Amino acid sequence: MLSKINKIAVIGTGVIGTGWIIRMLAHNKKVSAFDLNFKQKAILIKEIKRSLPFVKKLYKKKLINLKNLSFKTSLLETLKDVDFIQECVSENYKLKTKLMSDIGKYSKPNAIISSSSSGLLPSVIFSKCKNPNRGIIGHPFNPVYMLPAVEIVPGKKTSKSILKKANDFYKSISMNPIAVKKELPGYLADRLQEALWREGLHIINEGYATTEDLDRAIEDGPGLRWSLIGTFLTFHLAGGKSGMKHMLEQFGPALKLPWTKLKAPNLSKKLIKRLVDGTKKQAKGKSVAKISNIRDEYLLDLLLMRKKYEKKLR
Repeated sequence: MLSKINKIAVIGTGVIGTGWIIRMLAHNKKVSAFDLNFKQKAILIKEIKRSLPFVKKLYKKKLINLKNLSFKTSLLETLKDVDFIQECVSENYKLKTKLMSDIGKYSKPNAIISSSSSGLLPSVIFSKCKNPNRGIIGHPFNPVYMLPAVEIVPGKKTSKSILKKANDFYKSISMNPIAVKKELPGYLADRLQEALWREGLHIINEGYATTEDLDRAIEDGPGLRWSLIGTFLTFHLAGGKSGMKHMLEQFGPALKLPWTKLKAPNLSKKLIKRLVDGTKKQAKGKSVAKISNIRDEYLLDLLLMRKKYEKKLR
């Protein structure tokens, strides 16, 4: 049964907030967007128009009704009568905790409040919020309007009924929710990404490879497999006929070898320069918007193609 939640507030119109707004509009939701900086409205509209060709094709929409979007600089006006609130401000405990206190005061008592945090604990974020039982983390991935994953993380006071409603709502906007069993810093995907990121920093810092080398190592190798079957099923296949059992017997001992350095290296000026120069070289003079278009076109083709193979696996 699809969610009946139709009136949405998105707090903050940066990259993630804008992504949420585009996805909501693509699913005919009425969206009140909040930002203290009114100049963000023009930036928001520009990004919506840039992404429209990809969004319409992905969700098989002939038209995205921009009349369903209103932009406000008053939090009180933004939250009026909305059923679901998606908060997207900076990753900062003090800022989010204060904001959630205000959202709790101004919103309907039963409105679900979801934070787009990438790793903060919901019990802290909602510690000063009225009715904290309706507070969750709804962590998406960029670009939010295309990638279907969203991690739902409960706080210690989050009610099961709210988790169910949030899960149904996210499914109603074509997302595949991932239920995190209990709160932990970084959640699931960012902890995995962080491990890969830290190891990459060490490799670059010690001069073994460039940023392009490491990106190619993922793009042309495990990344192609991961987009369909992830890490664990990939390793299951690596074990041959006996699957994961044989893989662990054969490759398990390698875990004791010093292949990785999970402690992050110091971000020295030298390392920062290597990262900035490396990615600048990879961009080959193309703007962020241009690369975003290329990425979105690729993701669109990949997502549409993947559906064919997902049906065979699931």
